[in-house]
Amino acid sequence: MSHIKAPFPGLRATAEAKSEDAKLGNLPEWDLGDLYPAPDSPEYAADLKQVEADAEQFAKDYQGKLESLAREDGAKLASAIAAFEAIQDTMGRIGAYAMLRYTGNNADPERAKFFGDAQEALTRISMSLLFFSLELNRVDDGVLDAALKSDALAHYEPWLMDLRKERPYQLDDKIEELFHEKSMTGGNAWVRLFDETMAALRFEVDGEELTLEPALNLMVSP
Repeated sequence: MSHIKAPFPGLRATAEAKSEDAKLGNLPEWDLGDLYPAPDSPEYAADLKQVEADAEQFAKDYQGKLESLAREDGAKLASAIAAFEAIQDTMGRIGAYAMLRYTGNNADPERAKFFGDAQEALTRISMSLLFFSLELNRVDDGVLDAALKSDALAHYEPWLMDLRKERPYQLDDKIEELFHEKSMTGGNAWVRLFDETMAALRFEVDGEELTLEPALNLMVSP
């Protein structure tokens, strides 16, 4: 534990300030009930199971077939994008719930584990979907331009154009898969480690144990 002595009275939390803090009571927390009732809720487990099955089926239905779909009928390619979008929406819901719950108290080991487990599951699931953007970017420009005459596919044109801006930087599929798999133990893992380390810091100021933010606040307290 770090021990910090306030160097002069202006940095000490005064009795009045402590009284004001006490009046605040329990601080508000996000109500995540619109996402899931609880981390162990049947709804969360069902969505996680279903989205994994949907991602696997999506890969079976579309991997290696996107250019032929575009040549055949732009509306069929639009249907594939709509299915991809629906899967991404569910994954986003799961990821947002886990992240917001963790952010609410990133010093809680249970929340940290839940967040880590969710990230690991989503990374695994997204491996089944990684082919989609890579393969879309390999569709011939002329073929895609013709397919975009379909009103259904034209709806997704802004997204497709943004996606194709990444074409010059797209690597071989196997390398892209490797980088994707490493994301859990690479940058994302370091961000989590930093957050958890900072949240675990405790400082003793004038006999009171404080976390980092309240300790820093005393440095600007009048």
